[in-house]
Amino acid sequence: MDEPTAAETSGASTPTSGVDYIAKKLGAEFLGTFLLVLGGCGSAIFAAKALGTTKGLIGVGGAALPAAGVVNSGIGYLGVALAFGLTVVCGVYAFGHVSGGHFNPAVSVGLATAGRFGWRDVPAYVVTQCLGAIAAVAVLWAIQSGRPGGFEITQGAFASNGYGQLNGRIFYDLPAAFVAELVLTALFVIVILGVTTKAASKAQAALGIGLMLTLIHLVCIPITNTSVNPARSLGPALFERGTALGQLWLFIVAPIVGGALGAVVWKLATGGDDTQTGESEAEGVEVA
Repeated sequence: MDEPTAAETSGASTPTSGVDYIAKKLGAEFLGTFLLVLGGCGSAIFAAKALGTTKGLIGVGGAALPAAGVVNSGIGYLGVALAFGLTVVCGVYAFGHVSGGHFNPAVSVGLATAGRFGWRDVPAYVVTQCLGAIAAVAVLWAIQSGRPGGFEITQGAFASNGYGQLNGRIFYDLPAAFVAELVLTALFVIVILGVTTKAASKAQAALGIGLMLTLIHLVCIPITNTSVNPARSLGPALFERGTALGQLWLFIVAPIVGGALGAVVWKLATGGDDTQTGESEAEGVEVA
């Protein structure tokens, strides 16, 4: 999530702008979102629990595995949370210098609200992020098809998000789910904005962002299976359909509102980019 250029912030054109310029940015966003969903959701459905010799349940949310049994020897909540965080760290280091490393419609909206990103580019970014997520779930579906004992698409088969207690999955009720997704997305955007100011160490920004996403998952997996990213929620819901698709609205609305709210709170609380230029911080170092 490199600091944007003045042209990116204002939405103005640059000498290198045009179809090729935006295509490279969108390509990076597609790959980064693909990595996020493949690595994060993949860890949840394949590795949260591991195949064993005793019949039971597999996956976050309890998706039944009819033929092969399982034992509780997988990576669990902690491992899934780390997987989501690591995908963001890798994605930002790999693609952040190309597109800014959003990989999340709520982040794009938050950055635009903060004046870091041109509003005119938000729709293209959001569509591309959603396509990257859908492509990742398509790959997960292809892998799931080879599951021992066969595979049937059920709720939770692709680590979809949810609220309430439906289809054998136990999550928190709608009001709690909405508050959690909104507040945690706002905090995520606040951290992103904070670690990518001119006053911050950009080399460590990806680590801060990834660790924050890990923390968010540790808090929110039991509540909603953790979204804070509409694209991440859209992919699994389209493949699972049913309840996951019916509840998708919450995981679009709450993160988007949370992303914009986080940007507003960050600017009000810290003064935003106008005060965090790095000049006063450098003066403080020299005095010390």
